Amino acid sequence: MKITSIIAIYGLVWVMTAFIMLPFGVRTHQEAGIPLVPGQADSAPADFRPGRLALRAAVVAAALTALWVANYTQGWVTVNDIDITAPDEAASSRA
Repeated sequence: MKITSIIAIYGLVWVMTAFIMLPFGVRTHQEAGIPLVPGQADSAPADFRPGRLALRAAVVAAALTALWVANYTQGWVTVNDIDITAPDEAASSRA
């Protein structure tokens, strides 16, 4: 696998991971006991830290990308392993 492919996969996994992690660890102003600013949505986060979110997403994305590359090189899970349309070998051996 080329390094550019690995970088592209990492970027896609990072974006997906960042979006999935957005709602976790976020508290609203009401939950934090902080007064709302006039015109602010009730659901707005009290203390949003995008840098911390990006760092956590980077670590998780690196681990997931490493697993992806390891599976690609080692062949642990292949398309044949997850193909649900293939005939069952056990059923065909009984006939």
